[in-house]
Amino acid sequence: MVKGFSTKQYSNTDVEEVKRLNANSGLSYNEALQLLAKQYNEQKKKR
Repeated sequence: MVKGFSTKQYSNTDVEEVKRLNANSGLSYNEALQLLAKQYNEQKKKR
């Protein structure tokens, strides 16, 4: 990291830490919806 440079902004949030935590948090809301829709459509085709 460059001396004097911080990824923290006005809100004192460490942006890089948030990105790291988000990457490890699992499915997003939209990804979960897509997965559920796919499963629903597959079940519907079997009927």
